[in-house]
Amino acid sequence: MLLTLSAILCGCAAASSSPASPSVLYRDDFSSAASGWDRLLTAEGVMDYDGGGYRMLVNTLQANFWSTPHRSFTNVRLEVDAGKLAGPDENRIGLICRYTGEDYYFLIITSDGYYAIGIFTGGRAALLGQSAMQYSAHIKTGLAVNHLRADCSGQVLALYANGALLGKATDPSLKQGGVGLLAGTFSEPGVDVIFDDFQVLKP
Repeated sequence: MLLTLSAILCGCAAASSSPASPSVLYRDDFSSAASGWDRLLTAEGVMDYDGGGYRMLVNTLQANFWSTPHRSFTNVRLEVDAGKLAGPDENRIGLICRYTGEDYYFLIITSDGYYAIGIFTGGRAALLGQSAMQYSAHIKTGLAVNHLRADCSGQVLALYANGALLGKATDPSLKQGGVGLLAGTFSEPGVDVIFDDFQVLKP
């Protein structure tokens, strides 16, 4: 199952990728396990390179795993292909920006069609510009692969799925920091996600 979906992700990336341009600040297709992302194997879950992608398995309730390539930026446009391998559709899958080592912005979807933009700070998460996660028909559900884009430019945060704008928010708190990937659980463990073709571009 993992290899099959990894192949699908790689196929999507190959079909949609374009030649490198000056606007690309960083790119990783996870073909090399030495490219610097976090690697974790515990009872709580897994974060590691797997089958030409980057896998996150979260076995803890109400928990987020996030990983970065340990590079800092200010204004960015992030893109990645993400697909659920297994586990509940009520999950968290997405991108983070301006990670300071403790705080970060998150721009996420769920495999049952919801999205959110928010900030994690002081050990707590808060949504920005919305009181609850919102539904969008632009998000592909279940095991489908979604192409995600997150813009973090100035005080404006914007989230896209499959080319469609899902939502925007503004916040002045975080100015710069790391970028990366996030997966998480709500009331059921076993969220298993594969990512591929991560890109950082100028917004």
